[in-house]
Amino acid sequence: MKVIFIGDIVGKPARGYIKDLIPRIKEEVKPDLIIANAENAAGGSSITPGTAGEIFDAGIDILTTGDHVFKKKESRDVLRSMDVIRPLNYGEEAAGKGFLIKEVSGEKVAVINLLGRVFMQPIDCPFKAVRKVLEDIKKEAKIIIVDIHAEATSEKLAMGYFLGGKVSAVLGTHTHIPTADERLINHYTAYITDTGMSGSCDSILGRERSQIIERFLTNMPTRFNLAQADIRVQGVLIDIDASTGAALGIKRIEYRKDDND
Repeated sequence: MKVIFIGDIVGKPARGYIKDLIPRIKEEVKPDLIIANAENAAGGSSITPGTAGEIFDAGIDILTTGDHVFKKKESRDVLRSMDVIRPLNYGEEAAGKGFLIKEVSGEKVAVINLLGRVFMQPIDCPFKAVRKVLEDIKKEAKIIIVDIHAEATSEKLAMGYFLGGKVSAVLGTHTHIPTADERLINHYTAYITDTGMSGSCDSILGRERSQIIERFLTNMPTRFNLAQADIRVQGVLIDIDASTGAALGIKRIEYRKDDND
């Protein structure tokens, strides 16, 4: 089974390119499943029914999120009614669900969303949260893909080795910078510390450079507008043995909007 995971979608510039790109990816790569992190999809923060619908209409199948997911009130409606998940370790009281199971090409695939704690706001332990549900999920699905939305490389690596041999993939999101450390853990689990970003790479993490620099120089509150130039979609392509759930390979991917002009 071929699975594509797309890194954090940052606002309208990324959504527009994804709308044009996904049909091309489906024709060239023929993935069975496309997952994307969409916690920055609506104006650079959170997600709304409109932005989620736009991404699904483009051809993406499942959306994960992260620490910004609840910044817009409308996100609750998205989480309750669409194939969009929020971090599992927000707890049972939070709107939505922390994982979902979907039938893909005749096989059940589980996608789990986790949120890190190092250098981030307090939240329940992601390690204990995933351990609590994993055995029940494995009774239903052999293929299990985990999005660990976290700041610290060490925490993501720890999650990779914690789940190594137990899930098909542990994929890092949040920092918007793709890392060059893709690997197979225990000859079973595809891992990468960060899948990157979908948005402007002529920017600082998708935002206008001058505004970010001004913030560092003055330490004053500054509005961060979305950058528009050099739009790219970054992520990974994972090949999974559907009979065992084991990943056979992981490869970084990147598409540039200018390449299609």
